[in-house]
Parts: sequence; C-alpha cells; structure tokens
Amino acid sequence: MNEQPAAACRRTPPGRRTVTAVLGAVLGVLLLLAGCTSSSDDETPPPPPVLPTGPALPTLQPYAGQTHPFGAHWDWSRYDQFLPYLRKLSGSATYHEMSWCGVEPVQGQRDWSALDQIAQRSQELGITLNLKIRTEMCWVTGGTPEHVRGEANKTESATPLDMAAYRQFVGDVVRRYTPYGVRQYAIENEVNAQQYWAGSPQDYIELVTVAAEAIHAADASAVVVDSGISSVAYGFGVVDRLVTAGRDDEAIAAYNAYFQRRIGTRGRKIPQVSDIDTLRTALANETNVRNLDFLAATEQLLDDGVVQLRQVHYYEHYEGVPALLDYLAAETPDGVPVEAWEVGQFWRDGDGDSTSRAEEVVKVSTMLLAGGIRQVMWLPLGYNPQNRAGSEVRYGLLEPDGTEREAGRMFETLAESARGATVSPVRRDGLIGVAFQQGEQSTLVVWSSEVTDPVRISPAPSLHAGAAGASPTKAAAEVIVTDRPVLLRATASPDSILDGVE
Repeated sequence: MNEQPAAACRRTPPGRRTVTAVLGAVLGVLLLLAGCTSSSDDETPPPPPVLPTGPALPTLQPYAGQTHPFGAHWDWSRYDQFLPYLRKLSGSATYHEMSWCGVEPVQGQRDWSALDQIAQRSQELGITLNLKIRTEMCWVTGGTPEHVRGEANKTESATPLDMAAYRQFVGDVVRRYTPYGVRQYAIENEVNAQQYWAGSPQDYIELVTVAAEAIHAADASAVVVDSGISSVAYGFGVVDRLVTAGRDDEAIAAYNAYFQRRIGTRGRKIPQVSDIDTLRTALANETNVRNLDFLAATEQLLDDGVVQLRQVHYYEHYEGVPALLDYLAAETPDGVPVEAWEVGQFWRDGDGDSTSRAEEVVKVSTMLLAGGIRQVMWLPLGYNPQNRAGSEVRYGLLEPDGTEREAGRMFETLAESARGATVSPVRRDGLIGVAFQQGEQSTLVVWSSEVTDPVRISPAPSLHAGAAGASPTKAAAEVIVTDRPVLLRATASPDSILDGVE
C-alpha cells in the first residue's frame, strides 16, 4: 500500500460551491436547532447555533423509472416477509453490496446466482437497483483479514493484486447488470472505517479511478458513486469546516446537535463538548483524523469528476440535518446530485417511544429531501433482533416478521404523496417540511418549528388534513399544526395552501 501523511489528502479544491453570506439559504429549519440542548450537566451550555451561510443544493431529477424518492435497504433473506411492503415502494431505489471475493471465492470460479436473483426481483418490484462493488480480502488482494463480520463473514477490502483483472471484473459486473436497469455503481463502502478498507486514502483514489474507467467503458451512461462516508465522519466534516473557518460557536453548537445521541458512546472519539479546546482535541483523535482524510479524498474524486454522484449516510437526530445540508451545499461541486443511500436512526435508548421514533423518520426524510437530496433510502427496512447491540439501536420501518409499524405507514404515505410529483421545500410562516405537487393537487407534510407556538391554517374548500401516516379528512375548521408532522392535501398549489396560515 502507498502510505501517506495523515493530512496529505486535505486541501481546498477548486470547483466547489462558493459559500455566501446570505442567511437562511439552506432551509429555515435551522431554527429547529435553537431548541437543541446538550446532554451535559455543565452549567454553561454551548451557545445556540445560527442560521446557515451556504446555498441550497439543487434538486435534480432521478433516473427514468423512479417515480418517487423514498426507498429502503433490506435483508434479502427476509424477502418473503417484506414483499407486501416492498410492493408499496415500487418506483423507488435501493442498493445492494456485492464483492469480488463473494462472487469468485476461488479464482476462475464465479457464481452470480444470488446477485442475479436480487437484480431480477428488484426489476420485478419496479425498484431501481444500485450496486456497491467491493473487493473484500481473499486471493484477489492477498493478506489476512483483520475484521470479519456477520454470518456472511464479510471482511475489509484492499487494493487488488492485479489491477487489470480488477478492471475486467468491474466491467463484467456492469455488462451483466445493465440489462436489469442498474445504472449507478458505488466503489466500496464507508472507506473511512478500517473494518471496510485496509488501504490509504490515496489507495482508494487510485482504485476508484480504475473502476470508473471500467464502468464507463462498459456503459457510457453509467454513474460512478463514492463509497458513502459514514454518518459520524460526515459530522466531523461539518464541525471541522466550521472550526477551520473560525466559526467556533457554530462548530460547538453543530457538534452537540449532530452528535447528541452519540456523545459518550465511543469514548474520547465523541466526547462531551462545551468549549473549543475540547472540540479541537476530538478532531485530533486518530480515528477522526482518518475520517476527515477519507472525506477529503472523496471530495477530491468529486472535484476531479471521477465520481459523478455523492452518496450520503445519515443516522443522527433530525436537528443535525441543517448543518449537514449546509456542509454538502458548500462542499459539493455544482451540478453533482446527492443521494442518501443510508438513512436511519441511531437511538440507543429509544425503545418504547415508537411514536416519537416514527415522527422522526418523517422529519429526517423530508428535511433531507427538501434540502435537495435526490433519493432517501431508509436502513434497515425491518428490525433485526439478532443484531450485535442486542437492542434496536437502528430503527426499522417494519417488525422482524414484516408487520408494518407506525413508522412504516408514515414512510409509505411519503412515497404515495411523492409518486410522480414535483418536490419543493416548505419553509415559511413557522412551518417546516416538503410539498409534493401532482398536477392541480398538492400534498404537504409539515410541522411547526416552535414546540410552544403552533401554526393555524384556515380551511380552504378542498383542504384535507390528518396525521402523517393516516388518510387525511376534510378540514371543517382551522388546522392546528404543532411540532408533530401533519399531512395537508388540497386541489391547489402549495403556496395557495400556505396562504391560509393565520
């Protein structure tokens, strides 16, 4: 491997968005953060966050065949249990992680059958399949894996011994799955984590460069996607950018909003922070330095055009979304779409609060979409009781047997409302959310930015309203919108519906 100094990949590349001084351009939802508090017992809490300074991400259209942006990722071994719900997500997108070692465990003996079945079933469901192509570690790379995970014995990846053979394998993947409608290929997964990637940032850049050439040679219309840097690493990218710009108070507030459910879960890597010195110490932690270096490598690939689509992973509290959107808008080249292939909910002690968890599914998903994220894929679709944590740290839309939860019904409502619709953000009159317009009919999913200050909407002749996840009913009186998401539907434009705000 070609090792390099820890900070070698960090730079200020050309071609990124210019950060302006226009307040509120990324979603007025940062107002939500005003109520965010740290879990510290410190008598001097960190200062409140301020409005964002970056331009909003553009909303770019998905591939033909995708009729709405709300997809999911699931365990294919439970396909039969999940099938009834998956049919309701037809028109969305998903992804599947494959590996060279998995397809060809013995040199010259490839078995595509499992992946062929996944591609065929995705096509039958009307769900667009994206592929993550990993190497893992076997005869392909040499060496002995240090991180073996799960029943499938997945390992970290490394640079292949024969790059010409790697180029051929990647091209074979593309040629085989283009007929199934696969058009987007991510190279590796969360390479900032040692359990996924054993090489350096420069090794990863070189791997993606070779893979991109092979992908485009096999399908000129295909899109190369980065590995999807982890949710935690993105949080440190958000904070590091603010600290580097001298915006210390904002950095502390963004840290506490973003990591409010992570603080203390990884020791010194994500400590309690109330001052800039503690935050700088956290940023200097070896793991977090690695996170930032691989984030910088990913952004170099985006700036150089080697990668054409940015993949985001997000598992944090909804109050951290605005700072993430601000970061993405500032650090993503113009015209490059952003998709969230992994969106979920890290909540270690959230059991027993199913309504709050379900409502947060709505808030996170709609805030990302309103901020210009093109696809939102929830992970996991169904809770796996056999997970390593022994509790539901990451929240599923379905029970393990496929039974729909309240969160699943709410997510399904989002998919139905967005099907074939034009998407626009809602950020006015104290309301936050997203609007879907299909011809003359509009559906809004909104909530109030202030817990103690509900928004009142006078009933228009065709206005129907109801809780997110329920069928809306005719609004006979004014609709009161609190901090709990509600669905508004009427034969009118979104602006016309919002003109009824009192």
